Amino acid sequence: MGPLPRTLELFYDVLSPYSWLGFEILCRYKNIWNVHLQLRPTFIAGIMKSSGNKPPALLPSKAKYLTNDIKLLGQHFQVPIQMPKDFFSVILEKGSLSAMRFLTAVNLEHPEMLEKVSRELWMRVWSRDEDITEPQSILAAAEKAGMSTEGARALLEKISTPQVKNQLKETTEAACKYGAFGLPVTVAHLDGQTHMLFGSDRMELLAHLLGKREGSLCALKPSTALPGAVESASDMREFLHPGEKWMGPVPPAVSARL
Repeated sequence: MGPLPRTLELFYDVLSPYSWLGFEILCRYKNIWNVHLQLRPTFIAGIMKSSGNKPPALLPSKAKYLTNDIKLLGQHFQVPIQMPKDFFSVILEKGSLSAMRFLTAVNLEHPEMLEKVSRELWMRVWSRDEDITEPQSILAAAEKAGMSTEGARALLEKISTPQVKNQLKETTEAACKYGAFGLPVTVAHLDGQTHMLFGSDRMELLAHLLGKREGSLCALKPSTALPGAVESASDMREFLHPGEKWMGPVPPAVSARL
């Protein structure tokens, strides 16, 4: 029997493209690194309000940098990120409250579907420039991820219940207690210690904390099995519309494991 997996909590919101990058990296490496990954749907607007932070895109120079940064990171990690045409409307006006409540409901009742439904919501807003606020949009994402129409509708009806609202609020407050001022936030529980890491660019530091060798994160071609719920690059095609191609890198276990 190998060592028991350590626990990582990923606090994320599908409105955050950097959360998508961190999500994909952790989903790809969770088995290789022998960690237990807990996905924690969080409301980024609540994080911003609690911490007094503001979206970086409100500063013109940061907005310009962010646009190019996301493009380059998407190419590097081969995640199909594209900026929405009406970026400010998506971020500042439409928001993600309904989507994150829906993911909270998924996590409460069908946690085995959380990874796939989260990914499809990111695909809609950050790859295909589609809506994630209207009920039909959320239903379409859930069905695309593999949920039945009846099951998705049943969950959608629960997003306004006190149970779901309170759970999303509690998760957001938990992130704030760890010191979150934005998303994504990865909280590593390792050997009796807790480490809070902000952003998708702290994965090498996370690898260091886990005792993995430097350079264990690689942007590789999709040639071997994906660890975790999505088992292969071909399986990823189920999340794509006709004509789309998933380009996610898949680290080979032999070269990535200590």
